[in-house]
Amino acid sequence: MKRILVTGGAGFLGSHLCDRLLAEGNEVISLDNYFTGSKQNITHLAGNPMFEQVRHDVIDPFKFEVDQIYNLACPASPPHYQYNAIKTIKTSVMGAINCLGLAKRCKARVFQASTSEVYGDPDVHPQPESYWGNVNPIGIRSCYDEGKRAAETLFMDYHRQNGVDIRIVRIFNTYGPRMNPEDGRVVSNFICQALRGEDITIYGDGQQTRSFCYVDDLIEGFVRLMNQDEITGPINIGNPGEFTMLELAEHIMAKVGSKSKLVFQDLPGDDPKQRQPDITLAKEKLDWQPTVDLDTGLDRTIDYFRSVI
Repeated sequence: MKRILVTGGAGFLGSHLCDRLLAEGNEVISLDNYFTGSKQNITHLAGNPMFEQVRHDVIDPFKFEVDQIYNLACPASPPHYQYNAIKTIKTSVMGAINCLGLAKRCKARVFQASTSEVYGDPDVHPQPESYWGNVNPIGIRSCYDEGKRAAETLFMDYHRQNGVDIRIVRIFNTYGPRMNPEDGRVVSNFICQALRGEDITIYGDGQQTRSFCYVDDLIEGFVRLMNQDEITGPINIGNPGEFTMLELAEHIMAKVGSKSKLVFQDLPGDDPKQRQPDITLAKEKLDWQPTVDLDTGLDRTIDYFRSVI
């Protein structure tokens, strides 16, 4: 049994991670300020004596006695992280510093949830961990992209300079139950619009691509990376299956039985044209690859949204 802190524990990914860690017999502390996380995501855990909720912002220092720290705290969808850009980059940078400081004091292993956004609008495809990225440092997405890049820098410097035991994962697009219906991400947008019979909003010509990983596969990758001693990362965790936005919209409409119309709008600034993980390293070092195909994952996700809309 370990005592584990999960920052952002009430978020989409954080709540699924809390479930997994508790199921393995660990004691889990969820730390969240509920800016984008939701108490509804962890209500089912409230009666578990091994689970503790703490309302707190990672920007402010915190102290716990723990064996492991998973740092997942940060708004992750463009509407949410652009809502308060300064707050977003402070969450990434100061949150990383506070998690690393705690890990150094406790001699805990600390995990950073980074993102495929560190690759920006890539000119290498698919994206391996060795690729340094093509990021606009002053664009409207920079608060998130550069915040996560700075967090990776902090993790590596604490590791090299202070010997802190770190793990870094780069998350590619993930979907599944407990996504926020209003978070503006493409899977939740398309499903909610289709279920409501609204127009399906497609930005640009719909030919930009993404790769979609089901949440259970992603959490499995997290746990495998955290509980091995060979590599620190960064390591890509995502599904290499690549789909255009148009393909995804048509697929979801068919599954829902929606008669929604496709409506095309201007592409937001710095929106990546393509995104696909090279997961060679995850296969070799973690014996990990996704097991849930898009059809199965979408069925589960659509069932969830039917229950909440």
